Amino acid sequence: MIDRRTTFPQVEEEEIVLEDLLDLESHDLVVFNDDFNTFDHVITVLMKVCKHTREQAEQCTVIIHYKGKCAVKKGSYEELKPMCEAILEAGIQATIT
Repeated sequence: MIDRRTTFPQVEEEEIVLEDLLDLESHDLVVFNDDFNTFDHVITVLMKVCKHTREQAEQCTVIIHYKGKCAVKKGSYEELKPMCEAILEAGIQATIT
């Protein structure tokens, strides 16, 4: 029988690298509903910060309103952090999960 750990050590290394790459894109920027911000304000912020089209921003805003939250963007933590901060600065509750 072949011992894969000694014969094919690169396989284990490749799996670890692949897991690291997948983790880079595994975060969501989640925006929460509130009783203060208007639909227009949320739509405008999503278009500006997340570079959504008007239609995408409107769909996210409706989901936020009816479901209480919506994952508006997926990406690495480093990519999402400034977006989250900008949304928070606009007075809208958001977090990265």
